[in-house]
Amino acid sequence: MEETGGTSAYGAALAGGGFDFFKFVRQPQTIVRLLSWVFAIVVFASITTEGYINSAHSAEAKCIFNQSDSTCQYAVAIGVIGFLACVGFLVLDVYLPFMSNAQERKYAVMADLGFSGAWSFLWFVCFCVLASQWNRTSDVRGIPEDAARATIAFSFFSIATWGILTYFALGRFRRGVNDVAIPTYTDPPPDHHTPYPPTYAPTSYAPTPYTPTSYNPTTYNPTTYTGYPSSVPDMQPQGDAGYQPPNY
Repeated sequence: MEETGGTSAYGAALAGGGFDFFKFVRQPQTIVRLLSWVFAIVVFASITTEGYINSAHSAEAKCIFNQSDSTCQYAVAIGVIGFLACVGFLVLDVYLPFMSNAQERKYAVMADLGFSGAWSFLWFVCFCVLASQWNRTSDVRGIPEDAARATIAFSFFSIATWGILTYFALGRFRRGVNDVAIPTYTDPPPDHHTPYPPTYAPTSYAPTPYTPTSYNPTTYNPTTYTGYPSSVPDMQPQGDAGYQPPNY
């Protein structure tokens, strides 16, 4: 899916958003892919329904393109595989925005790019072969010429549509590589005015002054010192006169 704005990776919005069906079907890539799907149907349907006829001298059905069965088989194979690929890549385009892993998106876009480029070339080969064999067809009696011309024309149109899909896939791949290369987080510029962030500024601290009491060892008398509480008993030993041994 192509995104024209917002955060995206490989041409699709980041995972977590909802799917908008009407926006999806209006995207250029979806429209071109649907056209490729229709052109593939026309090519292989025209050959399978009217691409083989019986000649006047043989009961075996032959390809209308100069009786070259390999030409018809090649066009049918390219058309059927292209038809199935269009369906698969349409489903992949729907699922791509729900991929949270950028590496998975990269592989999906690379698969689209490689297949679209290859099928552009194969449709070109198909067009050249069909046109060449049709020019060599001398006897056109009983041949549905409209079917033959439609097959050649839509083969040519398929070259253009698959080429456009290749261009879209290449653009998504380049944007995805650039998005991954750009870091998603940058440190904020340092603030040289304040040493701390505004929300973590330390509170002011004012210590109270400490004044030690004066001590004069010459005037100190432990018997008159009243610094201890009066309720503390006198712990001075009284001698052994009042001592009583414990009874066991």
